[in-house]
Amino acid sequence: MRNNDVTIGEITGTVWEPDSEPAAVLVVHPATATPAGFYRAFAEFLVENRIAVVTYDYRGTGRSGAPREHPHLGMRDWIEHDVPAVTAWARERFPGLPQLAVGHSIGGHALALGHGGPELTAFALVASHVAAIRAIPGRVERMRVRLVLNLLGPALGAVFGYVPARRLGLGEDIPVAAVRQWGGWGRLPDYLFDDPAMRAAERAAAVTQPVLVIGVSDDPWATPGQVDALAARLTGARVERRAWTPADAGVPHVGHHGFMRRTVRDTLWPDLLTWFQKRMADVA
Repeated sequence: MRNNDVTIGEITGTVWEPDSEPAAVLVVHPATATPAGFYRAFAEFLVENRIAVVTYDYRGTGRSGAPREHPHLGMRDWIEHDVPAVTAWARERFPGLPQLAVGHSIGGHALALGHGGPELTAFALVASHVAAIRAIPGRVERMRVRLVLNLLGPALGAVFGYVPARRLGLGEDIPVAAVRQWGGWGRLPDYLFDDPAMRAAERAAAVTQPVLVIGVSDDPWATPGQVDALAARLTGARVERRAWTPADAGVPHVGHHGFMRRTVRDTLWPDLLTWFQKRMADVA
């Protein structure tokens, strides 16, 4: 196994490769405020199974530039620019191989809207949902998210020139425009599907690839109902659904990020790997 840092325009990523010829390439499109390094164990697992992997940070986050230097970058920029750019790079770097992707949270929103491109063989959505704040079931968590996204985040962004998301318990620091757009979409009943500029319903309906939709029962944001609401938008795709519990995973808690943690390597990741391998066989 070997890995090398790569530069894709303003985006910094890492390509992970098996020692032998890879059977496919997979891009991990990250969750908001989640650094590429978080996906290292997942990438290593796939590489051990002859799948090359590309991980990266969205512009204005992690190694792809300080958020203070990219105050005008919004979530739409990540969805419509960064995801297609890394997808195209992976396709050029590994021509002729099945092209796979995993979209975690907002990364999954981008894939569900077709921004992974028509060349994708198959993709999986992990903890991706119609992220309307009012649909968060826990009252305390709902109020916390509303406070952070609609008041504290924008206010701190105005003061510092970026949002110190780490101090707010939201992960890595991110550009202020991203938080404003996140909060704005979160106030809408159907999240970004209610933003006409995104053409989200039209784009989701045009997706035709096989899609695996993964959610967990104890995710405080991506509840089973909201995960299903996103999956329902993929009317032209061949969708399979997985709804896991902590008991299935063999851990006390999974939550919004837990599917991508090493602790579920032996319980949940093999099912995802098998699903991808079947899709790879379909196009062999």
